[in-house]
Amino acid sequence: MTDDTIKLSAFTTNTTDDVIELFTQSFGDAEGEAEGKVIGHLVSELIVTTPATDLLGFVATLENKIVGAIFFSRLALAKKANAFILSPVAVSTAFQAKGIGQKLINFGLKQLKDNGVELVFTYGDPNYYVKVGFNPISEDCIKAPLILTYPEGWLAQSLVGTEIEPIEGDSFCVDALNEQSYW
Repeated sequence: MTDDTIKLSAFTTNTTDDVIELFTQSFGDAEGEAEGKVIGHLVSELIVTTPATDLLGFVATLENKIVGAIFFSRLALAKKANAFILSPVAVSTAFQAKGIGQKLINFGLKQLKDNGVELVFTYGDPNYYVKVGFNPISEDCIKAPLILTYPEGWLAQSLVGTEIEPIEGDSFCVDALNEQSYW
């Protein structure tokens, strides 16, 4: 597999079933069938319930088969900053550890930046996400939408090249992510 064989593009709803299956399978392989179903359901809910202006998705394809996918959804902050949260991301088990996830995240971040997004957040493994520019952020700086089970997993980056300034007040995620079990 070479870099030019993987194609990165915007998610389109005609690939919904394939994308849901990718998330269900990859999370199922990694964390068990039940978790795969939970994340597959989350992706379905993101696609169905989130307004198009509040959801951006991207896919990685190899020979017309989706091998990776990622979603960014709007995060409303007390200060009117244009912000999104990255969640979730998946790469087919057979194609993991080949840099596809990082390429997909970087592609998505560039698309967000080109569309005027200022801040991007995620909640996950800091050891992975620092490789694509995210850094731990304190809830004293910007509060997460729900209670964090692992506060060290609250991460952010500025897409406008400035230091992230504290923003007082609550933040709000889209309805599909507004479920404590994801946090």
